[in-house]
Amino acid sequence: MHCPFCRHPDSRVVDSRATDDGTAIRRRRQCPQCQRRFTTMEAASLTVVKRSGTTEPFSREKVLSGVRKACQGRPVTEDQLAVLAQQVEEAIRTAGTAEVEAHDVGVAVLAPLRELDEVAYLRFASVYQAFDSLEDFQAAITQLRAERDAAAAGEPVPAAAAPL
Repeated sequence: MHCPFCRHPDSRVVDSRATDDGTAIRRRRQCPQCQRRFTTMEAASLTVVKRSGTTEPFSREKVLSGVRKACQGRPVTEDQLAVLAQQVEEAIRTAGTAEVEAHDVGVAVLAPLRELDEVAYLRFASVYQAFDSLEDFQAAITQLRAERDAAAAGEPVPAAAAPL
């Protein structure tokens, strides 16, 4: 790390702290030549690989936008959407890879959205999984009902009722 004051090519880390949201590290550094201190922020970059093969930086705002459309007209608050987007980002980051497929981002959205609102979940799943017919919707609804009934009875969720 070059010193921003004297351009010396080295510096010493004096203190390191995680930021409030835990997505970056704040480091206090000191230059061994001029003895001045400065702060750096380090964040791990997360890249999404789209179906076309192009890449773009992960955007929590883009996740929010897609989920917001699915939740339009539903009793879901902006705070709940923000928490969902944070859960999605955390799930993706815990995978430990710098690049993630766009498909994996969609999969990460499905489970927390199902917990938040079943109708919004069906809307999102219908676009994300390209439902072609009423039978696709019926199968998804049947699966949701089976999971809800199993949960109400205190039974384990059937294996066929895994996320869409």
